[in-house]
Amino acid sequence: MSTGAEAARPPSTVAAAQPHEIVWALLSGAFAFRALQVVAELGVADQLGDDPMEVAALAAACGASTDGLNRVLRLVADFGVFERLQHDRYRHTDASRVLRSDHPASLRAFCRMHGLPAIQAAYGHLDHAVLTEFTAFHLVDRRGLFGYLGDHPDAADIFGHAMTARAAADIAAIVGAYDFGQFRTVADIGGGRGHLLRAVLGAAPAAAGILFDLPDVVAALRLDDSRITAQAGDFFTDPLPTADAYLLMNVLHDWPDAEAVAILRAVRQAAPAGARVLIIENVLAADRPDPRGHALDVIMLAVMGGRQRTIGQFAELLRTAGFSHPAVTGGPIQIVEGVTA
Repeated sequence: MSTGAEAARPPSTVAAAQPHEIVWALLSGAFAFRALQVVAELGVADQLGDDPMEVAALAAACGASTDGLNRVLRLVADFGVFERLQHDRYRHTDASRVLRSDHPASLRAFCRMHGLPAIQAAYGHLDHAVLTEFTAFHLVDRRGLFGYLGDHPDAADIFGHAMTARAAADIAAIVGAYDFGQFRTVADIGGGRGHLLRAVLGAAPAAAGILFDLPDVVAALRLDDSRITAQAGDFFTDPLPTADAYLLMNVLHDWPDAEAVAILRAVRQAAPAGARVLIIENVLAADRPDPRGHALDVIMLAVMGGRQRTIGQFAELLRTAGFSHPAVTGGPIQIVEGVTA
């Protein structure tokens, strides 16, 4: 996940900039972040085909003000999302194409999620999370984000598609970074719509898959792979399936340490000797700037109450839950492997 503050200026440029320019880059990045969300909400990328379009035509297609749309498009185009041509015409770039709803790795829903009023309200209350032991979202809904989404199906639908899109953007790198063919059974815990599990099974043709998620998620599944079975449950209260490998993609970062250990212990209780737990997340760099990871960490602080973690912090969670010290593979999103004794 990226934020406007990260996109506003690369870290190496920030280091060489004047002090006031560093501060301005962070402040102005917040507006680029919001402009991107508005563009995604309006579906501008869906209205733009292969040929450039005048902003007036785009605005008419989206039901927007020509002047207002032009001004936000100018800003996001400065970061490579769309290309601005003469006479206020715009055409697609590779970055703007991923905002199309029909792109195979579309990030439109992910951008829309961050524009949801409840999420925006939580960001506005970030000081509450810094000053207290509660998340900023606590001031929006004391039950937390998942409790809120249970009462707001439209927001829940956007959230679900956003999580699927986020996973889809990283799946190719994940599958290419690890040998999944060594397993006979792979369980995806909190696996959502099953995109990761399908990709993993594609790389492990002899394996079977189990998708474990909440009952309402499982009820909405459309499984098109005979090798995948679904199991409904809550990983805090219900037994997990037995498998050779357990996938936890962007699950533990939603939770504080105590709950993260509880999830890992549930895996450990179900896992046979020699089984692997594969934690797939953005692991924080301990010795260099990490704008992507640190931005995600602050989002977790504001919205979820969880955190991004260093490899040392993952090692402690795994040790506490009964797994061996971890190995790490992968790029911007890493695979942290723990092994049962």
